[in-house]
Amino acid sequence: MTDEFERRHGFPPGANEVRLADHADRAAARTLAQAGIVPADLVTFYDTIGDVTWADVGNGYFVDSAGDVLLRFKQYGSVDVSGDGKADGLVIGSNGGGLAYVASPGGVIYRTRTASLDEPELDRVADDLRQFLELLERSLRRFVANGEPGCL
Repeated sequence: MTDEFERRHGFPPGANEVRLADHADRAAARTLAQAGIVPADLVTFYDTIGDVTWADVGNGYFVDSAGDVLLRFKQYGSVDVSGDGKADGLVIGSNGGGLAYVASPGGVIYRTRTASLDEPELDRVADDLRQFLELLERSLRRFVANGEPGCL
């Protein structure tokens, strides 16, 4: 993917990596788990993966670190995913085009329709974290194969 990137786009590729979790990532994930505000599979994910940065796949795909998710939660609170204020989700990443990915307490992953989180309009993109990660993988494979980033 990066071999042809600079020739196609006229500038060098950015960071494209899956970073392994460190002590700070695991500590932040435990704090999120203790607060009961994230699905269990996300805590398990953060025990191994620190973050995902694919800056050059389409507009980019990003799964934030547990520390960033925790900080955003402390600063801005949760996102109403149910529309009635009863189910609060956490922003766990973005697509690089201004849209955020939100994990609900039950594990469903949503994508915002706009950049605003004040009264978000959400589309369900995956039933759980596993399906979301599989969609990310498909997007990466599609981008490597033909330059199209997919629908996430």
